[in-house]
Amino acid sequence: MAREIPIARITEAVARLCREANLQLPPDVLEALSQAQRQEESPLGRQTLGRILENAALAAQEGIPLCQDCGTALIFLEMGQDSHIAGGDLHEAIQEGVRRGYRDGYLRPSIVRQPFTARRNTGDNTPAVVHTEVVPGEGLKLSVMTKGGGAENKGRLAMLSPGAGAQGIAGFVAQAVAEAGSDPCPPVILGLGIGGTAEKAMLLSKKALLRRVGEPHPDPEVAELERLVLSRVNDLGIGPAGFGGRITALAVHAETFPCHIASLPLAVSFQCHSARHREASL
Repeated sequence: MAREIPIARITEAVARLCREANLQLPPDVLEALSQAQRQEESPLGRQTLGRILENAALAAQEGIPLCQDCGTALIFLEMGQDSHIAGGDLHEAIQEGVRRGYRDGYLRPSIVRQPFTARRNTGDNTPAVVHTEVVPGEGLKLSVMTKGGGAENKGRLAMLSPGAGAQGIAGFVAQAVAEAGSDPCPPVILGLGIGGTAEKAMLLSKKALLRRVGEPHPDPEVAELERLVLSRVNDLGIGPAGFGGRITALAVHAETFPCHIASLPLAVSFQCHSARHREASL
């Protein structure tokens, strides 16, 4: 018999995760920022990182958002194939959770309808973007990422030549970061999706941002690519908030997938220093 998960638990969890993500940076992000402050060679860069850490401490202490841009709500749902959602519609339950979380947390709604005409604000930050994956087991895992517009706007997709290799990937990413400059609020975290198809690569690049900051990929070849790209990016000299310095990126996280013999899709997703996400398992 399938394990039942009441729909109300999902709504409550999403609402809580939306609030927590916007008010408190995860411990791994705080540690990465502290380490960056110790490593930064520029005095202005160190001062900027100090202000970022001060802002994070005040947000948690006062219960106010880390940033005025409370972002698009991205929901990554891993649903066990032996579970059963009881009492309502799963995706509507998620949207209701976002509504409650943004309303009760006094978080800025930033989503507009009619994206290329009237652009009227929906008023409750819905609809969230939901990615659902069916996995073995009977549990349900929710990952909520609130993605600000400044970083999201700098995302890039390239269909590279199959022979581009690691150097071609590093060159494209470094160029994307150079063109982005200070707009995505550096120091950034870069998610790379490599392989699959265009849409698969973009999804991989977003999921890569959920990894613990600085945790290398388990495949040594991919981990070496992450180190190469991070070095190229930090050699640009953009620095914290674009004021110059060594630390333009806190980490590069890459995820890969097999691809067609004629293709090498590469997606780049930027996450600002306010890397806001929370997870829960039901």
